[in-house]
Amino acid sequence: MTGNLDLFGDATASPASAPLADPPQKKPAGKTVQPWAPDAALVALGRRLPPNLYFGTSSWSYPGWHGLVYDGQYTDSLLSRKGLRACGQHPLLRAAGIDRGFYGPIPLTDYMAYAAQVPEGFRFLVKAPASVCDAWLRGPDGAGRLPNAAFLNAEIAIRDFVVPATGGLGQRCGPLLFQLSPLASLADDGPAFLARLDAFLAALPPLDPTLTPHACYAVEIRDAALLTPRYIRLLRERGVRFCLAARDRLPPVARQAGAQALMDDGAPGPLVLRWMLREGRSYAMAEQAYAPFDKIVDEDADTRHAIADVVVRTLRTGQPAYVIVSNNAEGCAPLSIARLAQAIADRLDAPA
Repeated sequence: MTGNLDLFGDATASPASAPLADPPQKKPAGKTVQPWAPDAALVALGRRLPPNLYFGTSSWSYPGWHGLVYDGQYTDSLLSRKGLRACGQHPLLRAAGIDRGFYGPIPLTDYMAYAAQVPEGFRFLVKAPASVCDAWLRGPDGAGRLPNAAFLNAEIAIRDFVVPATGGLGQRCGPLLFQLSPLASLADDGPAFLARLDAFLAALPPLDPTLTPHACYAVEIRDAALLTPRYIRLLRERGVRFCLAARDRLPPVARQAGAQALMDDGAPGPLVLRWMLREGRSYAMAEQAYAPFDKIVDEDADTRHAIADVVVRTLRTGQPAYVIVSNNAEGCAPLSIARLAQAIADRLDAPA
């Protein structure tokens, strides 16, 4: 297998932008979710961004976002069911990641309900179920216990994921993401895994441009040893996008930018990027350190500016950029997006 350093190059980060103010104190509210009224500066920033830039959060049911997305004090259950309408009125949020699909298939009616809450130009990034994305059946501690016979089973993926997601979201469907869990021993035989992945992608149905004109398939892997030119060429040949993921276990964004450049060489396409975690911090660690997700706790300016560079390169080709940000990246996804939007707008305003 080709080493990672053959694929990923270095990139130069830009200076960090000024921090944003902490959100105001919470106030009580009823059982309908009211959108927060953004200030003029944030509205003006949103107007500086091109329409093919889709910022979104990784899920949206966070009571700590009062004064950032929501105007009021709500339960996470209410926000999960009714919070999307407020997200769709935020000047920077034009997308959302539907993460719950990873934990089990989502009914068609739920996808339809999501689509009905947001404007026409809103997009969803949807995660496929772990039943086809995890090579292992895991115990309560998360450790893989037995091989998963349904791993990369195209028939199950089509039935439980592709058909309901595309049918329910329609015009608002964006990337359909197969986020593959760490492969453990399967990653030791790279050629065998890539052959299995290739057969899976070949069996997926073409996406109907009349039903879902903005949809695309994307794959995110968590094993750095498999991020090679051969992997990128496989995705290109199948018309599937590489998901650039800023998270633990993977090289920094500045190095993964080389994979994105190879993916787009001579034929640029949509950027699918997820800013999930910073290096050296696990999901559980971030959840404990950052809750209630109402402020930036652990700024990661290097990652922010590396992401801005990749996004701007995509936008300048005329292709859309889907950028999904987690609270676990820096502590508060809406504030991370605001800082990232500022960095991107400044680059777009500067001479190319």
